[in-house]
Amino acid sequence: MIRRLPAEWEEQDGVLLAWPHEESDWHPVLDLVEPVFIEIARLISMFEQTVIVAPDDREVKQKLEQAGANMSNVRLYRIETNDTWARDFGPITVLENGSPGILDFGFNGWGLKFAANLDNLITSRLHRAGAFNGTPLTTVGLILEGGSIESDGAGTILTTAECLLSPNRNPHMSRKELEAALAELLGADRLLWLENGFLAGDDTDSHVDTLARLAPNDTIVYVTCDDPADEHYQALKAMEAELEGFRTRDGRPFRLIPLPWPEPKHDGEGERLPATYANFLVINNAVLVPTYRDKNDNSALEAIKEAFPGRSIIGVDSLPLILQHGSLHCVTMQLPKGTLDTSLIFRNYVRKI
Repeated sequence: MIRRLPAEWEEQDGVLLAWPHEESDWHPVLDLVEPVFIEIARLISMFEQTVIVAPDDREVKQKLEQAGANMSNVRLYRIETNDTWARDFGPITVLENGSPGILDFGFNGWGLKFAANLDNLITSRLHRAGAFNGTPLTTVGLILEGGSIESDGAGTILTTAECLLSPNRNPHMSRKELEAALAELLGADRLLWLENGFLAGDDTDSHVDTLARLAPNDTIVYVTCDDPADEHYQALKAMEAELEGFRTRDGRPFRLIPLPWPEPKHDGEGERLPATYANFLVINNAVLVPTYRDKNDNSALEAIKEAFPGRSIIGVDSLPLILQHGSLHCVTMQLPKGTLDTSLIFRNYVRKI
């Protein structure tokens, strides 16, 4: 049996989103953030299916129709949620001899920081509802968030030690034991560990998708900071040196594409927020890139265009998303080809669970 974790830039059936609502942490700024989710869902629906879980699916359906989403590409499931970070509680899909299989890892709110009892059940509830077209699901007794791993689709996983070795995730496992588990579960034959890099205001313990991203042709896109007075400067310089020391499977240095550093963003209480251009989402024929009403937005779009030639590069105003300490990639989870039933038209499709 050959198992592998496909790269994000491989063909997809759709993307999973969880909708913000009054009972989530978005309550104080729901009017600011819901338009961002509407725009993300609308854009995805132009390229592939958008699978949405929400406590009130009827209202979401109406808003998407009004926004001009391609409703034949929208599936709505009425499921209770704690929050909206689908990247971390959503299904991780592997391919076994080319056929998809869903891994349902445990999600404990980024190391017991936040309530996750409902979000931890979303993948299994979607599976029971038939959302995944009969794709087999395996429940895994391991805590792992999708934002903590990057795959090149050929056996290489990029991750961070700060997150995977967190004592509140899998304290019973050593680094070597985690490597063995990921090798078996994800088909990984090598792990590239980043020991440095962080974002102030990040609750995830340095998810790799906020810092460095794998891209086609042995490329890594990563955040940089050129201001020695910035609190991130030393850690990100050390991370850059690590990336320069990594080697491809045939022994060459990776092609490195630096991303600009947005100007510091703060909330109303003066806390710095984790704005990062690395938190982009690759979909069929396009890349959705978070922007922050910042002077460096256009430079970031150009850098990502260099990494993903031939795709439409689309900026999405994500400034409201970082108010809850995440960004665009964090609220999405791609569903690789074969995971969903794409033979049917799901216009006005709503499933109550």
